[in-house]
Amino acid sequence: MPVLNRIAEFGPQMAEWRQWLHRNPELSFDLPKTAAYVAERLREIGVDELHEGIARTGMVAIVNGQGDGPTIGLRADMDALPLDEISGVDYSSETPGKMHACGHDGHTTMLLGAAKYLVETRNFKGRVALIFQPAEESGGGGEVMVREGIMDKFDISQVYGLHNAPGFETGNVATAPGPLMASVDDFRVIFTGLGGHAAMHHESVDPIPAAATFADGCQTIVSRNRDPIKPLVVSVTRIMSGGAALNIIPQTSEVGGTVRSFDGDLRDLVEKRIRSLAAGVAEAYDLRAEVIYERSYPATVNHAKETAFAASVAAEIVGEDRVDDAVTPVMGSEDFAYMLEARPGAYLFVGQGDTPMCHHPAYDFNDEIAPVGASLLARLVERAQPVD
Repeated sequence: MPVLNRIAEFGPQMAEWRQWLHRNPELSFDLPKTAAYVAERLREIGVDELHEGIARTGMVAIVNGQGDGPTIGLRADMDALPLDEISGVDYSSETPGKMHACGHDGHTTMLLGAAKYLVETRNFKGRVALIFQPAEESGGGGEVMVREGIMDKFDISQVYGLHNAPGFETGNVATAPGPLMASVDDFRVIFTGLGGHAAMHHESVDPIPAAATFADGCQTIVSRNRDPIKPLVVSVTRIMSGGAALNIIPQTSEVGGTVRSFDGDLRDLVEKRIRSLAAGVAEAYDLRAEVIYERSYPATVNHAKETAFAASVAAEIVGEDRVDDAVTPVMGSEDFAYMLEARPGAYLFVGQGDTPMCHHPAYDFNDEIAPVGASLLARLVERAQPVD
């Protein structure tokens, strides 16, 4: 695979880093072991500055190039997922209920690899800011880091990030200008009636039929309320009510789900319809409805100029025929969106091959692609801020 020769040479070391991270997964902002390990590697590599404790366990490392110039940001996420691993690899998670099921161990390793190369070569102007972020899976660590001022403090002019992509040919690169990944909102609706004995239902107000009616009504939002040209997902993923006893009408029922789109107006439409449906069902069934609607990550929107630039750099690394610069957007979400709202830049996928999908308990990052990602990140810096 055509990667930078020096990075290919320390590919085995990158695999060691990655597999240590894989054995020691941590969640959200609570990454003490992960952050300490990454900071130790960065000190060994010899970065010029290391700023720790950003968004609790995040950090930004600075590498100086040759002479004055702008600062380019490169980001990797570090957190794992609350899953029990079943991959069977000999470096499987040593912490029950936690595993790197989305490849953030690999993303962190790719950025460490790029850091090692950039420190050794310094074949660029200005500076590079290496952003190691907590809490991508939950908590919006990207938003917190932006809110804590990393873009202004480190004078970052543009920013790039990578994600592995199961199902894409190993080492291929894919991206697209404009919306690449969807926004995400979550909703919960709690219906409260009057519990009682199931043999005397007329003395109760049963919340279960209300939950069923509401869940069914949610399906009409996509089929009847949205512009059919605009992508939208409304998925009911939870219906809960009752307990162990089968002769009791419960007091409450709950319906929950997720909403994905690329359009701010659609987000407004869905929230309005969810609230309206819940209120209508509650009135029809003579009970109360509480709606909890939480807006989370916005859509990840690539900037056109920076996306074209990144695709051209990727073509240098893997070959033009292995770069898709107009990939179909996906309905998953990503909090790198906040960084792209703050600065121009692009997000890219690196093919992971025919492996279990992200968030599956059998998933494992493909170490073969770590040198590809590290090479791409390093070359982005060299091409964006070339030495005269």
